Amino acid sequence: MEGPMRPLSADEPFQFACSDQVACFNDCCQDLNQFLTPYDILRLKKHLGLTSAQFLEQYTSLHIGPETGLPIITLRPDYAAGLKCPFVTPQGCRVYEDRPASCRMYPLARAIVRSRLTGQIEEQFMLLKEPHCRGFERGPQMTAHEWMRQQDLIIHNAMNDRMMAIISLKRQLKPGPLDLKASRMFSMASYDLDAFRKHIAANGLPDTLDTQGINLTTLPTDDVALLKIAFKWILHELFDVTEPILQKTSLS
Repeated sequence: MEGPMRPLSADEPFQFACSDQVACFNDCCQDLNQFLTPYDILRLKKHLGLTSAQFLEQYTSLHIGPETGLPIITLRPDYAAGLKCPFVTPQGCRVYEDRPASCRMYPLARAIVRSRLTGQIEEQFMLLKEPHCRGFERGPQMTAHEWMRQQDLIIHNAMNDRMMAIISLKRQLKPGPLDLKASRMFSMASYDLDAFRKHIAANGLPDTLDTQGINLTTLPTDDVALLKIAFKWILHELFDVTEPILQKTSLS
């Protein structure tokens, strides 16, 4: 019997569409255990008109990843309503334009791996076909890359791949949990961009930090540029990495 998740090649078409016309509409927004990436938080806090600190306090929980030893953020569900997403309404998602990457990617799962043969970063996909989901009964045929373009995932994947590169490097260089100071530095730079902006305004950036390809004059107002610098800053300050490793490891 075929399980709910199976490998999907990049050029293999699948059929899927979700809307309020589907009988299971909103069902996947319940019984939630959802991780948020730094870029997810950037988009959500801006959509809601909140500072990073306000968004984190109102909507999230902080944990330490058992495998990575890094601080991770999860979306805090509505416990009184069956672990429902705090942003779901009877009409659908109230933050739809800036919903997290995992919501956009569904029903696909995506991973990046380095080929042992070529050394190149490659994408791998899985198709999650849950029994309750009726979205597979409608919609056009499309490939994984066509789906990602339709769901505006290009920028999400590019930014999230940078984070995955940091996690991979951390596992190599510093296995286990970070100390308290390093953990707070990582959390600030990854998740609390407004606090990180104040930190570098007061303390500046290290002279040896690689800033290639980023216009530093936009950092006071450009959250995307700031997050790119934050990723580089984490590598520099926590792992003593100064080379532009993110560009070498990311699909962006």
